[in-house]
Amino acid sequence: MKIAALISGGVDSAVAVHKLVEEGHDVHLFYIKIGRDDGLGDCSYEEDVEMCRLIAARYKLPLEIVPLHDEYWEYVMGYALDTVRRGLTPNPDMMCNLIIKFGFFEQKWGHEFDLTASGHYASTEIDSDNNKWLTTAVDPVKDQTDFLGRITYDQLKHIIFPIGNIPKAEVREIARATGMPNAMRKDSQGICFLGKINYNDFIRRHLGERPGPIVELETGKVLGQHRGFWFHTIGQRKGLGLSGGPWYVVKKDVVENVIYVSGGYDTDRQYGRYLHLAETKFITLDPWEGIDCDNVEITFKNRHMPEFIPGHLTRLGAEGEYVIASDRKVQGIAPGQFAVLYDKDSHRCLGSGVITGQNIQ
Repeated sequence: MKIAALISGGVDSAVAVHKLVEEGHDVHLFYIKIGRDDGLGDCSYEEDVEMCRLIAARYKLPLEIVPLHDEYWEYVMGYALDTVRRGLTPNPDMMCNLIIKFGFFEQKWGHEFDLTASGHYASTEIDSDNNKWLTTAVDPVKDQTDFLGRITYDQLKHIIFPIGNIPKAEVREIARATGMPNAMRKDSQGICFLGKINYNDFIRRHLGERPGPIVELETGKVLGQHRGFWFHTIGQRKGLGLSGGPWYVVKKDVVENVIYVSGGYDTDRQYGRYLHLAETKFITLDPWEGIDCDNVEITFKNRHMPEFIPGHLTRLGAEGEYVIASDRKVQGIAPGQFAVLYDKDSHRCLGSGVITGQNIQ
């Protein structure tokens, strides 16, 4: 089978390539370049590409470096900056997968291959009706299906995840045992392709600063100053510069440029039980299409984390509008973020919706 393999220079995509070669596929490697001339993005580009070239040479595979910087900065970072500017919390990694890795790449290069392979920790399965589903990885701590919860069904049909059935420790061991040059390379921690760039520096460069007060929600007391509401997100604890904490961001007034905080490790102000969703999209199909979706048992994630939170989903009146009633208190429900929906067994990733912050109980 002729497969386009997305490779990043990291150990996960390298081991994915190893597995594909072991299985006898005709593999072509692609590195997506999104760096710009202004010094932002692809900060580890040269090291990444050197690793990719070493992997390509090791397996005698063709490697192509494909430029998608214009598309990335217009659509992904444009979305992120607009979301932050409106006082919401974006998820550029989800949009990067939807728009860049499995969007523009597929349109320009990937469609010429039988499948596109990715080093994500995720899996797929085919049901009895021949529908393909996105399913969680065998390693629950490394599972990355929440980053894929916005992709379309057409995209999913063309993707495979060669390491989804391998625990991370075993991936490292395969890389070490086969003598891969990146066997001990650290995992990337940045925003999608942005690597090690400081998030606040990135926001400051594009949106500047707008100082305003940090106010204790319960008392109205001014505790300090922030440099712009766009540097802070609901549920944030670190980086506030306040003494006598811990303090959590619990509310933002983007009109008056005020950040509201609440103190204490167990303050109820940082928790909620209900998540109102808009623009909900299902990847394969709506499991409740044509039937009543009222208080259906599910699990979900409202941020990237190992745990799947149990809850119940109810469809509301408007198209794409749902509410999740969590079975337990949820910390840091941030408007603008995505809630990623799973079946009750946390096996199939069903899709996602945008958290609105609207109060529904």
